[in-house]
Amino acid sequence: MINVLLGDRYKIGEMIGSGGMADVYVAQDTRLARKVAVKILRSDLARDPSFVARFRKEAFAAAGLNHPGIVSVYDSGEEPAPYIVMELISGHTLRELIHKGERVPLNRALEIGEGILAALEYSHEQGIIHRDIKPANIMITDQGDVKVMDFGIARALADLGATLTSTWNIVGTAQYLSPEQALGEPADMRSDIYSTGCLLYEVLTGNPPFTGETPVSIAYQHVSGVLVAPRTLQPDLPAGIDLVLAVALAKKPEDRYQSAGSMLDDLFKIAAGQIITTRAPRKKISRRRVLVSVLSSLLAIATIAAGLFVTRPSTDVSTFPQIPNVVGLSAAEAKALLGDYVVTLTRAYDGRIPKDRVASQLPLATTRAQKGSGVILTLSDGPGDVIVPEDLIGMSLVDARAALAAIGLLVSRTEAVSSDEALGTVLRVTPDGGSTITAGSGVILQIASGQVEVPALIGVDLIQARTILVQVGFLIRELEAYDANQPIGVVISQAPDAGTTQTIGKSVTITVNKAP
Repeated sequence: MINVLLGDRYKIGEMIGSGGMADVYVAQDTRLARKVAVKILRSDLARDPSFVARFRKEAFAAAGLNHPGIVSVYDSGEEPAPYIVMELISGHTLRELIHKGERVPLNRALEIGEGILAALEYSHEQGIIHRDIKPANIMITDQGDVKVMDFGIARALADLGATLTSTWNIVGTAQYLSPEQALGEPADMRSDIYSTGCLLYEVLTGNPPFTGETPVSIAYQHVSGVLVAPRTLQPDLPAGIDLVLAVALAKKPEDRYQSAGSMLDDLFKIAAGQIITTRAPRKKISRRRVLVSVLSSLLAIATIAAGLFVTRPSTDVSTFPQIPNVVGLSAAEAKALLGDYVVTLTRAYDGRIPKDRVASQLPLATTRAQKGSGVILTLSDGPGDVIVPEDLIGMSLVDARAALAAIGLLVSRTEAVSSDEALGTVLRVTPDGGSTITAGSGVILQIASGQVEVPALIGVDLIQARTILVQVGFLIRELEAYDANQPIGVVISQAPDAGTTQTIGKSVTITVNKAP
């Protein structure tokens, strides 16, 4: 892309960022003689006409936002792919700040929250809801100012029902997802307030309010989990923090702050040492059907993104058939096996799977799903060139692996070295960020060394075992054997043993029970 002239005006320079939705480049605005940032959407979104139409509309809407706390959108275009031209910010994202592992001082944390809420108060007054407030969408300038970005992209994705845009992006988004979004219900300004509460909770305590081993379990916690008071984790926080975040993170929208401005006022009071008089929400919550609702909503959201309607399942998921594994099959073979489901096909580069064979499926194999519901199959376009992300250094091993997998790359090896950085932090990447390599290739990550306890995996089904190991920070080596006394598809042995410690990033070998 370097030296390409977009719109007969923007001369593209070096890449400065890469994410699940777009690549970002520095560019020279030849008409106004200034530097700008150009965000070019990834190819699969660019091929979706409905997304492009929505993106065009929302880009113009976002361009109408004029506020010091919002990254300005100057222009947009669609050739050679949809792009937006934005204010070039010198600084870093809040995500980078959080991943450093250093505790943010109270006054600075409050200033960050105040900056986000001031921007949202303005955007809400203009009728624009962000829907995807998370650390990666918050910029901290070199001068310390707070700026919110990606209003247009977030709105366009949300209107396609694609809040969770891929199986990997779910992990990051789920940490800041409002209960109504997790249940597939409409989002409004109070959803932005909930997400801001999640973000502020993490900045103040060092931990997100809800965690889990999978995106579904995290979403379930948002819907029904009990919030741990921030002062339980950080006793030196002022008393008002517990109340503010209890209100912001109320399960029901009507129990939350009804405007960003009202939450902003309470943060000002805390900063000034004043007493908060806002009433705490009711704590009564029904748990019936919550898990099923979350599961079906996550599937529905992913499926709607492909333009497909999914029938909501009944409450007894255990009666549903298991989806067969069709990875590696041709489209015709996969459709034949999936005759009870509505199949949608997408395509992506993949260096591991031959061209025109199924590279991945959603839901995953062995997931129980109602007949007539949707299954999304991604067919391989064979190896293609991808760019190694430039923002991997400083990420956790789990986040780096997810970022690489999202663009079709693997972690081929990790090298653990002594470091003052947090356990598992990525210190070096080979090939270097910005390098162009073939999809399916392996990337070597040098990470901060440390010992991690090996989890107990015997008796756990294969997919869950993979998830657990990835989340803990291990690579996975799989073997197969047969034990007539154990269920098919579960782990029957592991090495090292559960409870032992091993250097993060090393491999754990699991033997899966497979019928002869």
